[in-house]
Amino acid sequence: MKLFKSLLVAPATLGLLAPLSATANEVTLSDFNPAEELAVTNSRVDGLEARLNNFEAGGFSETTSASFSVDATIGAIDGDTTTEATVFEYQYNIGLTTSFTGEDSLDVAIDSGSDSAATNDNPMAFDTGSSLQVDGVTYSFPVGGLSMIVGADTDISASFTGACTYSAFTDYMSDCGTGNSLGVGGSGVTATGSYAFDSGFSLAAGLSSTADSTVGILTEEGTDTYGIEAAYSADSWALAVAYISSDMATDDEATVWGVNGSYTFDSTSLPTISVGYETVDTGTDASGYFVGLTWPEVGPGSVSLGAATAGNFADDATEYMTYEASYSYPVNDGLTITPGVFIEETAGDDLTGIIVKSSFSF
Repeated sequence: MKLFKSLLVAPATLGLLAPLSATANEVTLSDFNPAEELAVTNSRVDGLEARLNNFEAGGFSETTSASFSVDATIGAIDGDTTTEATVFEYQYNIGLTTSFTGEDSLDVAIDSGSDSAATNDNPMAFDTGSSLQVDGVTYSFPVGGLSMIVGADTDISASFTGACTYSAFTDYMSDCGTGNSLGVGGSGVTATGSYAFDSGFSLAAGLSSTADSTVGILTEEGTDTYGIEAAYSADSWALAVAYISSDMATDDEATVWGVNGSYTFDSTSLPTISVGYETVDTGTDASGYFVGLTWPEVGPGSVSLGAATAGNFADDATEYMTYEASYSYPVNDGLTITPGVFIEETAGDDLTGIIVKSSFSF
């Protein structure tokens, strides 16, 4: 910046000296004060320098912040019909957040990942492709005592409290086995909101509709989904229940009930217990359940053990189970390493995977 300032001051000084030499016989000392002119020039340069510094410090906006994360997995799955080779998968996430009033938030998620991530449904893969794309745009704002969220590609459960505290290793167990109810997604355009009472009780509800421009919002041709959740949280335990209904763009209707809960002991040597149960009615009843244990302080990290049905199964169907165990520990403030193993029962050979996941945040 000193060089930049000098380059601006030099022409200004020459500009002052040029008219002085051309009209020396007409100028008196009282008509010309170079010190004052240089002070004005320096002041203007200082102001420009301050603006440039503010631009560099604030990036693109003083009210906008960016966060970044990278998740990477390396491992192999025995019994995989596609390949049993050791593979590497990754995803890169960018989160942009802007507040206009201090109480609202405009959030944009941008994702990218491995080429195989978009088509590979094994537990190692992420749900992104290799292209950088917007994964969701949401706007959160208060309306009286309500906390509202609207957006595109936004989950109805974005406003749900839930009661699952289990530290999951695979995606299926991240909602305590209630991913179709308390972890329900969205159909496209979504509006959802919640209200928290002082007693620890909360209510939430939302509606999501297909965002396809050829179909339109809230039409018979599109998929419309709505849900409601009630939750209660105390010092050592929590419980949440949700009801979801979807027309599936047909005359049929799918309804889902889900409940999950958790209990935390006073002693850190005892695990936090999380449970979940879900039932689905699409003309045929199906259900599934989950049980998980998390020890929050084991050495520098935490241990998680989980067991669940590998989906929701009808009463007369063969029920398959999935199991997982993992140990997660923070290497530093920006990096967490999680090695783990899972077993998933199938109609053929069971799947056994050994995976190490690295999560960076910055």
